[in-house]
Amino acid sequence: MDFTFTEEQQAAAEAARAVFSGVVPDGVPSPALVPGAVAEDIDRPLWAGLASSDLLSLTLLPEHGGAGLDLVALCLVLRESAKVLARVPLLETCAVAMALQRYGDPRLAAELLPRIGRGELVLTAGSNGRSGHDPAELAVKARRRARTGTAGKDTTPGMAPSGAVTAPASAAGGWVLEGMQSAVPWAQAADWIAIPAHTDEGRAVVALVRPAQDGVILAEQVSTSGERFAEVRLESVRIDDRALIDGAGAWEWLRAILTTGTCALALGLGEAVLAMTSQYTGKREQFGFPVATFQSVAVQAADRYIDLRAMEVTLWQAAWRISTGAAGALPAEGDTAVAKIWASDGIRRVVQTAQHLHGGFGADTDYPLHRFHAWAKQIELSLGPAAAHEEALGDLLAAHLLD
Repeated sequence: MDFTFTEEQQAAAEAARAVFSGVVPDGVPSPALVPGAVAEDIDRPLWAGLASSDLLSLTLLPEHGGAGLDLVALCLVLRESAKVLARVPLLETCAVAMALQRYGDPRLAAELLPRIGRGELVLTAGSNGRSGHDPAELAVKARRRARTGTAGKDTTPGMAPSGAVTAPASAAGGWVLEGMQSAVPWAQAADWIAIPAHTDEGRAVVALVRPAQDGVILAEQVSTSGERFAEVRLESVRIDDRALIDGAGAWEWLRAILTTGTCALALGLGEAVLAMTSQYTGKREQFGFPVATFQSVAVQAADRYIDLRAMEVTLWQAAWRISTGAAGALPAEGDTAVAKIWASDGIRRVVQTAQHLHGGFGADTDYPLHRFHAWAKQIELSLGPAAAHEEALGDLLAAHLLD
């Protein structure tokens, strides 16, 4: 395997390090000390910095003002963002933009994507369904809405004005959404929310809705890391045809991008935590020696380093398969499942060991480690238990016999 990054990918990582260098994890109140969210909004100055550094347009095609890079480049940037607990929906915005670019209506893509790259629009996605345990697309129903009126005229409220030249009366007239998505990150700050749904035929689709439009109700939720989330309820929400991304495999591809990006966040956070632990144990002395020189401490740190390297290699394998569409013994879902297994279990082990080696100091709210622990727990919850991914991997192995 050759995991050498291209010059463009390396440049993206360097630009990300420069942008995130001024971000401090304790720039907002500690989630352990506030009853609700740590802040009402995302980090807008950082969002503007990402836009001015062309990192929001990283994966957009040149015709939309982007650099045309791939998921690997995005994961390199996400890895850096997690090291400082960057409070921006970078993953969600870029993932939805990539899905719109690949599967969406070309007119809507041409309208929205350049603005996304300039930082003028914030996007997020609901991928947890009602409880996080069932497929997210089953939590929302999308049904076609028939036009009314005479042929050539559209009298449906909210569509084209009466008398406009449109499709015949028998044609479909947009969609109606009913259902709910839970734990949608930063939904209150978003301009558009991507909602997975299912049609009467059982197809999985992705609907783009505005938080302020009729029928969209946001109920306040707070993540384990202290960030504002929302339960997004959809009550007869109407969207037009171009706001529905219904290309074959669109939701599955978007879900893979979100999942792989979350694994990149886990890797970056774990690397920051291990570096923090190394610095602390190198300075903390017992019996006149740094605790890092004790065999039991060194072995635990080495085990966590191995976890991080496994998380890294499985992440790049999954990102490469998704980006290139390369063939393999198993579908790309297998590589994603392996990456999730290591990320979910690995990040938990890394932060638990860090807390143990820091002693009581790790729980001090004046020290940032507890913030990383909270973010790691949120990532673990987002990915789901490793056992579930092992079961999914087993199903893939059973369905694709290996030579």
